[in-house]
Amino acid sequence: TKDGASHPLHPQVPLETPQQFHDWFALIDRSITYSQESHFRSHLQNVESQLASCDNLLDRVHGASDDLTQLHNDWQSVEDRGESLKGAAQRLLEERDRLIQVTDAIGARLEYFQELEYATRMLNHPGEALVLQTDFLLMVERVDVCLEYMKTHRQFKEAEIYLLRFQQCLTRAMTLIKMYLVGTLRAIHTDIQKRMAETDLSSVAAHHLLYTKFQSLVPSLSPLVMELENRALSHPDQLESLLSECHTAYLSVRRALLVPRVMEEIRGLQPGQSELIELTRVGCSYLKQVCTEEFNLFRRFFNSGEDKLYRYLEGICDHLYDDLRPRILHEQKLDVLCEVCTVLQALMVLDIPLQSFGDSGAPPPVDDDPLQLTTSPTLEAYDSQLPPRTPGLAKLHISHLLQMVLQDAQTRLFFKAQAIVQSEIRSYAAQPKDLDYPAKLKDVAPCGKPDIEDEDEEGDGVTLKMPILEPESTWYPPLLTTVNVLRKLHEYVKPAIFQDISQEAISLCRLTILSAAELLLARPESNEVDSHLFVIRHLLALKEITTAVENATTDHEIASQPASDTLGNLLRGTSSLFNSTGLLGGMLGPSRYGESLPVARTTIDEDLKRSCESLITKCAEFATAPLKAFITTCETFTKSQPNTLISTQDFAQLPEIIKVQDEFRSVCETKLSEWAVHVRLYLRDENTIGVLRPALYDEIASVFTTFRRTAETRCSPGCGSALMSLPELWEWLRSLELGVKK
Repeated sequence: TKDGASHPLHPQVPLETPQQFHDWFALIDRSITYSQESHFRSHLQNVESQLASCDNLLDRVHGASDDLTQLHNDWQSVEDRGESLKGAAQRLLEERDRLIQVTDAIGARLEYFQELEYATRMLNHPGEALVLQTDFLLMVERVDVCLEYMKTHRQFKEAEIYLLRFQQCLTRAMTLIKMYLVGTLRAIHTDIQKRMAETDLSSVAAHHLLYTKFQSLVPSLSPLVMELENRALSHPDQLESLLSECHTAYLSVRRALLVPRVMEEIRGLQPGQSELIELTRVGCSYLKQVCTEEFNLFRRFFNSGEDKLYRYLEGICDHLYDDLRPRILHEQKLDVLCEVCTVLQALMVLDIPLQSFGDSGAPPPVDDDPLQLTTSPTLEAYDSQLPPRTPGLAKLHISHLLQMVLQDAQTRLFFKAQAIVQSEIRSYAAQPKDLDYPAKLKDVAPCGKPDIEDEDEEGDGVTLKMPILEPESTWYPPLLTTVNVLRKLHEYVKPAIFQDISQEAISLCRLTILSAAELLLARPESNEVDSHLFVIRHLLALKEITTAVENATTDHEIASQPASDTLGNLLRGTSSLFNSTGLLGGMLGPSRYGESLPVARTTIDEDLKRSCESLITKCAEFATAPLKAFITTCETFTKSQPNTLISTQDFAQLPEIIKVQDEFRSVCETKLSEWAVHVRLYLRDENTIGVLRPALYDEIASVFTTFRRTAETRCSPGCGSALMSLPELWEWLRSLELGVKK
């Protein structure tokens, strides 16, 4: 067919022969064979193609590997060269930094050297107003820094030369400050002096000129002076003299302006006619005000120069002291001197709560003089508690300015007290009215024993609690003088000096009392009992004075005992009241002049004990006179007729013995009553009488025991039952106390 004819396997021409058929069949056979093997061939081609692709890929991998190897080699080469470059760059950076540091260090050091040119150029600027420029103080600060730098870096080239030139610049700058200060002070001095010469100038205007006008200079001068003071602390060798000249110039101007006015005010006080106390109060108050104002004004300008300031203030105070000292040194009244000391201490005590002299420039009071006296225990106590002063002018210590005149007053007070001790205690001439005992005791209303002053203790001061001797007319004047002098002196002298004069006064007063007792014994109106009671009365008070003084001058306190306890301790604990080796007898040394207070107190105890024993002995003699007369008669008879029995005599018979006992009872009752009245009149203390009475009874019992033994053994044996026994005697004596107290 037409379609079939178009197939490639169809014969192109009709098959006419077997050969053609065979050829066509062979063609068909080959075609079939070929078609059967075509997928193998296709797969083979595909495999061959894949093999070719793999071979190509492998070639490319090998090429890439070669490229990577080359790239790695090139990277390693770059890395090696990069590290070398980095090290070189680091070294260059370090070198650059080192060079920068060297440049900066050189520049920093050169700045100190280059500052000299700027400072020199500024200091060469003409005119005194240079110091008022803002850059002036900054320049001074820089010069000082450069100066310190040169001192610490002397190894630099030409450092010594620059150091010298910087020192010259600093000295020149401080000299300019000094010159400006001095010139300004001179100018204001001339102006104020001219204006104060006006006659109608009021006190307010004068005060304005003296203080307000000066204060107007503070804003301009104070920073300059402060700069000079700071530099003088760092460079004292070069600048201390300049600062001293500034102090001197300032104080000279103030002295020239203020002294005439101070002298005029002092003349107005009429120091020759005014009372000493009023002159001290008004004058010192005025000087305190002036010194305070001067101190405050000085402190506005300066923070140094305290030595010169205090010398200047002392010079101002001397204008009053020159009039005050002679008045004080010639004052005769102890009360006036005490009041003067009180006035001065009142002005000084306000100075205490703040800082004391300590580390300040003002010198403290010198303690070379053994008679240098204290400002009072309270002031010393405050002063001992105070902190050390800080540098600079913190507070005016008015006590330093008043110390000299206070010492003059205290020294005069001390010597006047010594004179009173010698004239009115040691050398006191007793008048008849002074020894009018017991009459003067009978003229006053009965009162108790001397009381002790009840003083308030303020601060850390030690009070002196003296006995109150009232009424004064009943006491011996030297004892009153001792109390008054010691009471007044205690507040104004040092404890050691007070203790010395106390020892002297107490010792002399004791001797004077004993001497007065002898004079009293010589009076016809008095007797031995009055003499002993006079001594006991006054020594008891003197012992209280001694205890008060010892408590005020020592660290330990001695308890003040009542008179009854004092006498009880003296008379208690001895087998024999009159044994010289008893409680006090024989154990204590002899009294001496100027003895210490414990020894003086012990010596007073000795005298008290001796007087009490003598008093009791004398009263016992009166009370036991009949018994002693009987005993004496018996002993006399025995000695005169030793071979005759005393019992054969009439006086040794029982009726006579009983009569002696009855007479003893009558006399004893009378004498004990008189004795108790006498003791009560002098000592005014029932407890004291109660202490003395047992000792008296003991002595009476001792005599009565001797009487009874003599009667029983030598006169009339068996008479003991008719006589009182010892317990009966004691009971009878105690029964008399009710009658005695009436």
